[in-house]
Amino acid sequence: MALPSAEQTRAWKGPALFSLGFRPFFLFGAGWAVLAMLLWMATLADVINLPTRFDRGSWHAHEFLFGYLGAVLAGFLLTAVPNWTGRLPMVGWRLAALFALWLVGRGAVLFSATFPAALAPALDLAFPMVLGAMILREIVAGKNWRNLIVLALLAVFTMANALFHFEALKGDYAAQGVGLRLGVATAIMMIAVIGGRIIPSFTHNWLARSDNPARPAPPMQRFDKLVLLFSIPVLMLWIVQPFTQLTGMALIAMGVLQFARQLRWQAHQTLAEPLVWVLHAAYAFIPLGAVALGLDQVMGNPGTAGAQHLWMTGAVGAMTLAVMTRATLGHTGRELTADRATMAIYLYLFGAAFARLFTSVWLGMSYVAGVLWLAAFAGFLVAYGPALVRPKPEAQP
Repeated sequence: MALPSAEQTRAWKGPALFSLGFRPFFLFGAGWAVLAMLLWMATLADVINLPTRFDRGSWHAHEFLFGYLGAVLAGFLLTAVPNWTGRLPMVGWRLAALFALWLVGRGAVLFSATFPAALAPALDLAFPMVLGAMILREIVAGKNWRNLIVLALLAVFTMANALFHFEALKGDYAAQGVGLRLGVATAIMMIAVIGGRIIPSFTHNWLARSDNPARPAPPMQRFDKLVLLFSIPVLMLWIVQPFTQLTGMALIAMGVLQFARQLRWQAHQTLAEPLVWVLHAAYAFIPLGAVALGLDQVMGNPGTAGAQHLWMTGAVGAMTLAVMTRATLGHTGRELTADRATMAIYLYLFGAAFARLFTSVWLGMSYVAGVLWLAAFAGFLVAYGPALVRPKPEAQP
């Protein structure tokens, strides 16, 4: 007879790190965010040369988009899918093996110059493909068809990673290629879809507990779906024609619609709880990034990296940190409220996003952004690392 989810987790007698999917992937994903940034800053200062086939800019872009975000996606999905499907979570050595596959991918890309050309892409892509197969099995077995969209987005994200590798092997500057833009666009759609579900839901629950009569618009109403359907072709246009005025105007329109969508979620009512308003603030980087990228094209500005980082550092970085802090608190039996350390983590990350925006004005802002990024993720490791490696405290009778 199968054990219930909580009993199966307690039945695991090995390291607590492998008792639920969020634990290893959140912990080591944050650790990789720190290590990869240190390596990136060292390459910028010409202190080291990385033993990778990628140029340094492409390695940086790949490891933060597909390396770091890949880990956080795995941690989120392996924790959320059992709730969606009512099936048992992956624990124990199966989880450890999947985590080891992610680690192998990071090492393979970093040291790819020492391997045959095709080996690093194969090892790197093995992780998201195995993860996707596991998620598909759970969704089909649980007949949870409404979440097939999340699996489809994961599949496109994996295709973007493969395209990134292909462009790099051809000798292209993959950091500005179609693969990167496809990966970023897919990440933005993931946030728009999943964030559009959880942000109104968490906001509703917190307002109800606080006896506040205000309520956000329920998730995924007709307007939400129209905004998402409009965003897809706009992002596709940006992927294939990123430097045209038509793309710029479309991105600005997308940003306005995404902002209008977010206004319905009562963000201003949540300022008393950082654990809730940070979700709204992170989502706000979707319309901000879209408008900034659009203005770059309309005004003929060829340098779009700063605006693009409003999506990459802001939307992706802030939303993943927001989800990691909230999920860690909830699944390790801690109170769902943000302390001062958590507040500092959020503020460092937002500072990093805006600092990166101004690197075109002063190149030294790259180092400022890097230091703030390090402070955010090192802060997460210090504040949340112990809870991720320790067993969840038993409930008191």
